[in-house]
Amino acid sequence: MKIWCNGDFGEEGMALLARGTRAHTLVLSGRRESSVLAAGERDPSIAGAEIVFGQPNPVDCVENPTLRWIELSSASYTRYDNDFFREAILARGAVFTNTSQVYADSCAEHVLAMMLALARQLLPSYESQLGDRSWPYQLRRDTSRLLARQTVVLLGFGAIGRRLAALLAPFGVRIYAVRRQIHSEPGVRVVSEEDLTRVLSEADHVVDVLPENQTTLNYVNARRISCFKAGARFYNVGRGATVDQDALIEGLKSGRIGAAYLDVMVPEPLPPTHALWTAPNCFITPHNAGGRGDVILGLVRHFLDNLAAFEKGGGMTDRIL
Repeated sequence: MKIWCNGDFGEEGMALLARGTRAHTLVLSGRRESSVLAAGERDPSIAGAEIVFGQPNPVDCVENPTLRWIELSSASYTRYDNDFFREAILARGAVFTNTSQVYADSCAEHVLAMMLALARQLLPSYESQLGDRSWPYQLRRDTSRLLARQTVVLLGFGAIGRRLAALLAPFGVRIYAVRRQIHSEPGVRVVSEEDLTRVLSEADHVVDVLPENQTTLNYVNARRISCFKAGARFYNVGRGATVDQDALIEGLKSGRIGAAYLDVMVPEPLPPTHALWTAPNCFITPHNAGGRGDVILGLVRHFLDNLAAFEKGGGMTDRIL
């Protein structure tokens, strides 16, 4: 089979990819990108490929009649999440996968770390260390909280949401997950959007792991924020465009939102003068929740594992279509 790739996975990753695909014909695009956020340009070398890996141009995929499987090197698939692409891929019976599992552990651990940091007042203590080095013993104790028996609402329940739910299980939290497909999940109460207002009013923590598409733009808006339990904490490791950032800032100022942790926002990089930087109790990281030192090797291994499953006729991980 012809396998086309436009990702640059470093010397070690590319060597691993070459070894893992030696039974096939590997074609490397002359326009390879190391960033999995970069949109792939149109490239005639994709013609005749049966498998593509990386960030292919959506039109190239649709116009390539030999294509049988696409694997993205990212968890996000916004550029491909439309009827035009979906119908074309389904019509030819092709498979479409992403690499959510590669990012699930790091994103879930990132959210848990911030939950614990906020609950245990680590950030104010560090601020004191950098500033006046005061010793607010009683204040820190009085404002610390336990995760135990608190309520978490997950907006979206893919690989990252499942991993976060597993990490939270030992804390004995109550977890709701809002998504379109309603069926039971161990330890998680899956609810429909019709129940969202009710569960938001119970939530101590609201975690956004939504993809970006036409149905999720500004999903966390003023109306939904008004339904938050007063003082709830909000976390976003999904996509920045799923949040109305002006409404979020107002929610922080009013106290409806007790604190916000954002790893994604609009635009990126966030300009130094943007209001989110100075919004009260807003904590920002530069889209690094999915990061880990060996992530590029993880992406290649994920593709090779799926390639082995594809060769056998099924059982692929992170299948979207």
